[in-house]
Amino acid sequence: MQTFKVHFHAEDQVEAMNVQKFNEDDYNTITAGGTRHLFELDTNIGFFVFFDAEDSNGKESYLMLQYEENNEEPTACYGFELKDFYEFMALYLNDLEFNEESSEDEEEYGPVHHLAHLLYHIIEEGKGLEE
Repeated sequence: MQTFKVHFHAEDQVEAMNVQKFNEDDYNTITAGGTRHLFELDTNIGFFVFFDAEDSNGKESYLMLQYEENNEEPTACYGFELKDFYEFMALYLNDLEFNEESSEDEEEYGPVHHLAHLLYHIIEEGKGLEE
């Protein structure tokens, strides 16, 4: 596991966050007690699965798997602090309401677009790390 800090643009209105990048052994350890799928997001930068997990001691983790193109195996697994993971969930859920209110003809920059933008920063920062 490697931890890195992601800094966002001032206009993103998100504080810097600590992110963990896990290798396969780490993933197996932190998910040994089970996982719970929460939501998925398909973007132009990849497909993401958000879930929480418990290790064999009951310690919770808040995770995201990244898939690229048509790969069946994840490219990376990232872990987040609960407050940051909650921000992602809030953006995703807010987008459901945003889409109900907006016109279908217009492609407005909504909460899910903002979430995808934040994920872009996280993925870019995490690319240089060895797994």
